[in-house]
Amino acid sequence: MKEIVKQFCPPILWDSLQKLKRSYLYKNRIISKTWGPGNQDLDVYWDPKMSQILETWGEGNVWHELKFLMAGLHGRVLDIACGTGKNIEDLKIFKNLDVYGCDISDYLIQKAVDRGIPKARLNVCDATKTGYENNFFNHSYSIGSLEHFTERGIIDVISEIYRTTEFFSFHNVPVSISGKDDGWIKTMQSYFNNSAAWWLNKFNSVYSNVTVLDSLWHDDYSCGKWFLCMKDAPNS
Repeated sequence: MKEIVKQFCPPILWDSLQKLKRSYLYKNRIISKTWGPGNQDLDVYWDPKMSQILETWGEGNVWHELKFLMAGLHGRVLDIACGTGKNIEDLKIFKNLDVYGCDISDYLIQKAVDRGIPKARLNVCDATKTGYENNFFNHSYSIGSLEHFTERGIIDVISEIYRTTEFFSFHNVPVSISGKDDGWIKTMQSYFNNSAAWWLNKFNSVYSNVTVLDSLWHDDYSCGKWFLCMKDAPNS
């Protein structure tokens, strides 16, 4: 229906309607403008409806981008907050990658086991304390995950990623369309909807080499950005 209306609506009017919609969403869904979340929606990771959403939401955009980023790499890779394991399954096309997954939800991890991913490669854990050895993984990635952590948790996760990942780590997060720091907002889930600069500051607090790339993913109030983090080589 949305595409039909857009087809017959003058571009100027359509843009105005979208701005009004975003304004309404912000006014009615923002929980807090503070830098600490009032409530993390953790229960959603045990909700069957969420597991269904995780099966399709990145089709046609961010999941294709992940494949381009992983092409040509080799070794062990960690999918952080892997959910049902859909991306692990997709990356099977790369025979030179051994992809592992971790998630806080035992329910979602079981979904990954049910789809045929070896249980030995899956870990139920908090992403801030994975239990893996230093540099156990050659590379790692997360998609639509880091924004749901507390601000302290974001730094802790990035630090844990740095500790356990030897080379590259790729992270797709939503940033505000406005370019402003909207703070902690709520749609279906609660999350930080802040600027790319805010996120870059978080990554740079741990990584000295971070590249930011645009993603094709977007919704009415956020657009996707990839943060490509490269670990510094140890001093010889």
